[in-house]
Amino acid sequence: MNITSDAGRPLPVLMIPLRRCGSHALRLRLNFSRDFYSPYPLHIVDFMPLLPLYGDLADDRAYFQLIVDVVGLQAASMVKWPGMAFDPVEIFEAIGDRPRSVHQVVWELLLRAGEHNQARVVMDKSLDSVRYADELLALFPNMRFLNVVRDPRAQVASVNRAIIHDFDTALNVRTWLAAYQAADRLLANHPDKVLTIRYEDFLADQQTILRQVCDFFGIAFLPQMLDIRSSAEAAQISQLSALWSSNHFPPIVAHADKFRQQLSLREIEIIETACRDYMERYGYPMLTPAQLPITDELAAAAETHSRRAREQAWEDLKRDNYRDYILRQGRADYLASLKQRLLRTAAVSVTGLAEPPAARTADTH
Repeated sequence: MNITSDAGRPLPVLMIPLRRCGSHALRLRLNFSRDFYSPYPLHIVDFMPLLPLYGDLADDRAYFQLIVDVVGLQAASMVKWPGMAFDPVEIFEAIGDRPRSVHQVVWELLLRAGEHNQARVVMDKSLDSVRYADELLALFPNMRFLNVVRDPRAQVASVNRAIIHDFDTALNVRTWLAAYQAADRLLANHPDKVLTIRYEDFLADQQTILRQVCDFFGIAFLPQMLDIRSSAEAAQISQLSALWSSNHFPPIVAHADKFRQQLSLREIEIIETACRDYMERYGYPMLTPAQLPITDELAAAAETHSRRAREQAWEDLKRDNYRDYILRQGRADYLASLKQRLLRTAAVSVTGLAEPPAARTADTH
């Protein structure tokens, strides 16, 4: 495939539509290519609720503050981008005259990191950003998308046990549906910009799927991609979190059906009822009559269960893996501190009162 980038910069690629689809396994293997670069993702979706608090980004002060805070988010990431240190002043001067957007800022960091590594293709593994696909294409018309499909039962079962979404099947299947529906809209409007693969096909035949992905990106397949044990990055992240512990080993085909032990038959039917059309489209056989819709009562009970399970999951993480807990908590604390500062600044702007000395002092450290 003949793919060109804008002004000689790397080709931007976004992996979609939802985490826990084997995304790290693909990213780590593709990173064996010198032409390809995909760092640990920023997951800007967690930052997006703060965006309205910055006000009008046409205001240089507001946009510069946004740039400073996004650079800070990258610095607070669990996994650092080797060799990269970003100067917010330099970033502002480089992109200040372009259309202003948080996505412009994020991708400036990603493209600079790719250029630093002499890559021709840069991929963001922030899969949830599929919901911003239209905004991204407006900024980067040449962007491509890698759509990684996974059996919803297996994916929801994996998400249920992660610390990144909710902790109940009924809630996470709704998240799954929203993400896949967003991917559908992208596929309908820009079919030539999207490559869809099934994670299960990757498990069964890594080489064929990796060759297909490499062809889509316009890079060469390398035999080293099949030897994940030689990846230093895979070894590093496998030690940081239980979520990534399997990434330093070849995938196990039998784990495709692991959801049968992880989910109750009732949970499986909830998923199959909600995802029937997608399961039929992508070839996942049903195990139940699929006649158990998510009612308001079921959703309310799920919220209560998820809230309690989340509290327990953080306590378990704190006890079992202090590094994972501290790194994740550090990022969460950073986002919380941004919210507090932005709300305080907004209140000052509305009232016209000066910030109290204590607040001003705190901001200087």
